[in-house]
Amino acid sequence: MKIVVIGGSGLIGSKLVKILGAHGHEAVPASPKTGVNTLTGEGVAEALSGADAIVDVSNSPSLEGGAALEFFETSTRNLLAAAADAGVGHYVVLSVVGSERLPESGYMRAKVAQDKLVTASGLPYSLVHATQFFEFLQGIIDAATDGDTVHLAPVLIQPMAADDVAAAVADVVVGAPANGVVEVGGPERFRLDELGRSTLAAQQDPRSVVSDPGARYFGAALSERSLAPADGARIAATRLDDWRTRATHGR
Repeated sequence: MKIVVIGGSGLIGSKLVKILGAHGHEAVPASPKTGVNTLTGEGVAEALSGADAIVDVSNSPSLEGGAALEFFETSTRNLLAAAADAGVGHYVVLSVVGSERLPESGYMRAKVAQDKLVTASGLPYSLVHATQFFEFLQGIIDAATDGDTVHLAPVLIQPMAADDVAAAVADVVVGAPANGVVEVGGPERFRLDELGRSTLAAQQDPRSVVSDPGARYFGAALSERSLAPADGARIAATRLDDWRTRATHGR
């Protein structure tokens, strides 16, 4: 299959290109670095010519709600139009578990808007909703830090490794379109505040975590299962401690 990976030079995209290539597919990384600009449409039609599938794992340069909404709506409309013209048979988007449950977050509203555009497009599609990445736990902690204190809500979270996210997306894109949502999550369930403590301890970081039910998560209030996948989600293999060991040893 010829599979175009939008955002193919990023964290997930670069891993996805390697996985698909290793399985004998023609994986084409598409990003501004390769002359493809989804906001202006530059290079999009050329990249999608002859493609069997497209995977959009690109991300907004800004997490601010208005900027993220403009990015996802503009880029997705351009990609959907080009995909329809090219006769692409499977349109896959990587999104976030719980995005529809966090309307106070402008970024999550933007991801929901992206999903809605794809769902209404008439193209065969799959929406892969992944839980938070291990690689982004540090960013969550930093965003919740005030001085030497980190305020995190004691809610459920089931994070996963970026390698496993890429593998899950690869599995979905070469399969039949789900025409719906496919949820994926990590093999272990934590409390967000406890996860913050263990992450800081592993790094010998002196900051302390306060369990705060009212703590915001990128602008949104959290309930018990806001960040957790539903029963029946696909479960990845990599455990947090194993990922930490590999990360420490440069793998």
